[in-house]
Amino acid sequence: MAERPYVLLSAAASVDGYIDDASDQRLVLSGTADLDRVDEVRAGCDAILVGAGTIRRDNPRLQVRSKARRAARQARGLTPSPVKVTLTRGGDLDPAARFFTTGDAARLVYAPAGAAARARARLAGAATVIDAGRQVSAGAVLADLAGRGIGRLLVEGGTGMQALFLAAGVVDELQLAIAPFFVGDPAAPRFAGRGPFPHDQAHPMELAEARPVGNVVLLRYLLGPQQS
Repeated sequence: MAERPYVLLSAAASVDGYIDDASDQRLVLSGTADLDRVDEVRAGCDAILVGAGTIRRDNPRLQVRSKARRAARQARGLTPSPVKVTLTRGGDLDPAARFFTTGDAARLVYAPAGAAARARARLAGAATVIDAGRQVSAGAVLADLAGRGIGRLLVEGGTGMQALFLAAGVVDELQLAIAPFFVGDPAAPRFAGRGPFPHDQAHPMELAEARPVGNVVLLRYLLGPQQS
């Protein structure tokens, strides 16, 4: 069994590097063609991970949308959509959120020791809560997911999760869709936040693909040898 899943980080950002604006309404950066591409990526993964903040702010379903892709997964003996994964520091997640109420896939919540009991009480019957120790780390989450048979993990957001996995040096592939928008608001969230990130000039990212997808440009990078 692999020590950890292959980690694919997917994000859409404006030309000036923002993944949303600062309003109460989510800024949709991807067009129809790119959303379909992401749906295909989801269908090819074993699990999808977002942060607790994304669940509160965007209330995502995290499901494969295409009926054909769902059917293809079922034909392989899989659930129609991948396992859902989230990380929480305080355990204050709403069990009525669509993350917990939609679909048949398992739902996994990683919480630090001090919040795991609270999360179990709030999410009883809605998710499996895993005590991740004193502090939730990307490495510990990936090791546990590997033990559960997860071979390919899609990290979708938000900035905290992007930063956590990039800083840990465990991202194998980055798929970044650049959208034709300028946000220009310092209060808006930026891709991967502020870091810090490992910087190894001997192993820069390798550009594996660059192509237009509808009105966005997809940049697909391979990150090479990862830091421990």
